[in-house]
Amino acid sequence: MNNNVINGAMLRDMFLSGAALLEQNKKAVDALNVFPVPDGDTGTNMSMTMQGAVKNLRLMPTTVGCDAVMSAVASGSLRGARGNSGVILSQLLRGFSKVVKGCETIDVKMLIDAFVEGTACAYKAVMKPKEGTILTVSRMVSEHLAADAANLEKLEMTEVFKSIIQVGEQALENTPNLLPVLKEAGVVDSGGKGLMIIYRGFYYALCGKEIPDYVVVEAPVLTNATFDIESFSTDTIEYGYCSEFFIVHLKDGLTEEGIDLFRQHLMRIGDSVVVASDTDLIKVHVHSNCPGKILQLALRLGEIDRIKIDNMREQNRQLLEARKANEKEYAIIAVSAGDGLDEIFKSINVDRLISGGQTMNPSIDTIVNAIKQVNARHVFVLPNNSNIIMAADQAKDLCDCDVTVLRTKTIPQGISAAIAFNPDNTLKQNITDMTEAYEGTLSGAITYAVRDTQFNGQTINEGDIIGLIDNNLCLVKPSVFEAASQLLVDMIEDHGVDSSVSIYYGDGVDEEAANTLAEEIAAKYDDADVNVYSGGQPLYYFYFAVM
Repeated sequence: MNNNVINGAMLRDMFLSGAALLEQNKKAVDALNVFPVPDGDTGTNMSMTMQGAVKNLRLMPTTVGCDAVMSAVASGSLRGARGNSGVILSQLLRGFSKVVKGCETIDVKMLIDAFVEGTACAYKAVMKPKEGTILTVSRMVSEHLAADAANLEKLEMTEVFKSIIQVGEQALENTPNLLPVLKEAGVVDSGGKGLMIIYRGFYYALCGKEIPDYVVVEAPVLTNATFDIESFSTDTIEYGYCSEFFIVHLKDGLTEEGIDLFRQHLMRIGDSVVVASDTDLIKVHVHSNCPGKILQLALRLGEIDRIKIDNMREQNRQLLEARKANEKEYAIIAVSAGDGLDEIFKSINVDRLISGGQTMNPSIDTIVNAIKQVNARHVFVLPNNSNIIMAADQAKDLCDCDVTVLRTKTIPQGISAAIAFNPDNTLKQNITDMTEAYEGTLSGAITYAVRDTQFNGQTINEGDIIGLIDNNLCLVKPSVFEAASQLLVDMIEDHGVDSSVSIYYGDGVDEEAANTLAEEIAAKYDDADVNVYSGGQPLYYFYFAVM
């Protein structure tokens, strides 16, 4: 195959690959949704929409041209469309199909035109388009393609799709800046994410890659979210019923103007209106308080079929009741910084992590949201930084559940406190044990001076390596290893030669150097138990815990 042209067989493979990749990741896309309503299964809805296209493709020979492939995809995706996102996706594909009509192959110029027309069809189907959604991602991609068409037309098709993915991912990452509710929830748009997974599947097929090569998208950890699911009560749902159906056997003489008038009627009595039409049917999605009236309006255009009406208020009630039923007795929240430290906290009973620490203190709202997210009667908060304790105290006062802020000032103290937790103990006993554990931990850290200064009569120059014990500056050395070795010696001599010593290495230190340090300390103190862990923390070469 010409590397600048897509034929029917390749286009078919691209859609099969995109659909399979989305099916593989649909639950992770679902997890990005903000609101607990029927439209909240974006990944599942988009996958079912793509499966409608796949069903049609499976029924046709593999030797057909691009026109036949896209005709099957457009028809199948519209008939299989589920939810708002699914209908929008079907319209993107319908626009693509209109450009490809009558063509056996697709070159780069036609591909660009197809993306542009797809975006136009999708925007037209939505009465009040919102930016920061799947529409935005589609638009940014098509605008990029159109603006750079002269250069892109010189590239191979794989390079064009590489560009599509790059621009699309940038647009996706920007969706929280365009839609405040996404920023509040700490997520990107779920529909946009689903679309980018499909495009990535297209790219894999073009490159001849197998789908398992793709790392499955993980559900997000909303470490910076402020969205409160409990505040999204039935009172905040303006329109209570989500209605989806087809209008078939369209009445003779029905025009695009007639369909537009129908859209406008729906907007007057509801929202989230999507009306997508094909040659022989119309797909309708709308939120309203009068589904019966919606159906009456639709009957003016033709017969109605495959009616699906969900009570969003009732689903919200069920979700909140399930949340109450699943409430845990205890939960621990810890502030952490570094992939390795995150994994350590997760392995020792910590339910929720908040990204933060030195130079990046989390807000009160972030802590409040984390407390509500864990859904427990008794919540322990480990600030792990003296600058975060006050915010944690304020967050405690804003929550209805019982919250205990343990005044951990360092990451090693937080780890010690979490290890001491026992789910079978009483609240009082856990508070006692966890407090004794972190208070009995001597914490050390190795970092660098960010400016010239004087401290305790000692001159410190920018870039000097400094050592701290329990956040107090204790030494200044020219090298990281020399400072780390001396600080550990000082800590062990102070705490006891039979101490348990934990070394957490961070940015700028590799495992070999950390192990060398551990071996030196173990050789010097036979009775000490020395362990090395990858912390991955920024700014600090080492964290130490001596217990």
